[in-house]
Amino acid sequence: MTLDLLAFGVHPDDVELSCSGVLLVEKKRGKKTGIIDLTEGELGTRGTTETRRQEAADAASILNVDVRENLGLADGFFANDKASQLKVIEAMRAYRPDIIVCNAPEDRHPDPGRSASLVSDAAFLSGLRKIQTFRNGSEQEAWRPKYVLHYIQDRYLKPDFVVDVTDVFEQKLEAIRAFKTQFHNPDSDEPQTYISTPDFLDSIIYRYKMFGKMIGVKYAEGFISKKMIGIRNFDALILENT
Repeated sequence: MTLDLLAFGVHPDDVELSCSGVLLVEKKRGKKTGIIDLTEGELGTRGTTETRRQEAADAASILNVDVRENLGLADGFFANDKASQLKVIEAMRAYRPDIIVCNAPEDRHPDPGRSASLVSDAAFLSGLRKIQTFRNGSEQEAWRPKYVLHYIQDRYLKPDFVVDVTDVFEQKLEAIRAFKTQFHNPDSDEPQTYISTPDFLDSIIYRYKMFGKMIGVKYAEGFISKKMIGIRNFDALILENT
């Protein structure tokens, strides 16, 4: 299966929190979308591996993605090394996306920055024919995405561009809330964490309102690109921006 847009997250729920609006926007445009989780978030304080698998499946259904996979790397301890790169390359070559979105270049948690480097490096290496990878017993062809973009997570980073997600924002929130063990639940008896406080989701919503205000819409998601972004004509601009 060939995907148009493939989102990588180091933990299940990274994609939902940070770029699920764009996945929904592109799906509404008839594009094929997918999610690759690098780890199962097994070091997380709340929930279990089993509950997080189910939550990820529930969120994938809400987002109507065409595929969701987990590469099974070690949460907290994976490295940007050959073994990890080959797993990421295999996924990229299997789905051959033109655009990849992945973790923020830096964040409060150390895993996203390491994940961002891993996925960025793998995207380049995936285009080298002499690197062999196999899936289902068949050798894969080299493939290099045209763009690798980074979404913005907990720590504020200035976006290079933002995307209007106003029309899909409630569905984005529904996908986030599918991770019931991770976010605020007054009935939970598990330890409180940074992201399970009542204020955390409020801060996320505020962030997307702030990005939206920058372009004159209600909600937007921000992205960083190391590569210059080009447009074919000015029709791509949001003209109601104030």
